[in-house]
Amino acid sequence: MHVYGRKIFHEIWFGFVVFIFTSMFVWAGTPADLKPRVPPEHLEEAKSLQNPFTPSADIVASGKKLYESRVFCSACHGLEGAGGPSGVLTPHGGQPPTNLADAAWQAARTDGEIFWTLKHGSHGTDMAPYMPLYLTEEQVWKIVTYIRMFGET
Repeated sequence: MHVYGRKIFHEIWFGFVVFIFTSMFVWAGTPADLKPRVPPEHLEEAKSLQNPFTPSADIVASGKKLYESRVFCSACHGLEGAGGPSGVLTPHGGQPPTNLADAAWQAARTDGEIFWTLKHGSHGTDMAPYMPLYLTEEQVWKIVTYIRMFGET
C-alpha cells in the first residue's frame, strides 16, 4: 500500500510540474488586455465603425500577409496572435502585447475598436499608430478581418 501511495504522489507531482511548465508558454492575456484601448471620448465613435469586408479567403490571406510582413504585427503579437511572451519584440518591463487570440478579448473588442487602435495607436502601451503612415484604410480593415480569424481556432 505504501508503494502504491508513493506512485500516486509521483504521478500527481509530475502532472503538476507539466501543468506549470506548459502554462508558462500559453499566454491567456491579462485583465489589462480587456480594458478598452480607445480613449473614452472616442469609444462610441470607434464602436460604430463597421468593417467593409466580409471574411473571404482572399481578404483573410491579404490581412495575414500584411499582419506578418508589412507592419510587423507578428513581431510583437506573434504569428498566432498570442502576444505576451510569444512576440519577438515583447517590451522589457513594459506591458506585454495583447493576446489577440484570447476569446475574452475577441468578445470584448469590436472591429471598429481594433481599427481605431491600428489607426491611432494604443496610448500607454508600445502599440504605435499605423495609418496613414504605413497602411491605407483598406489594409487596416484587412488586418482586422485577419485578426478575427484568431478567435475562431
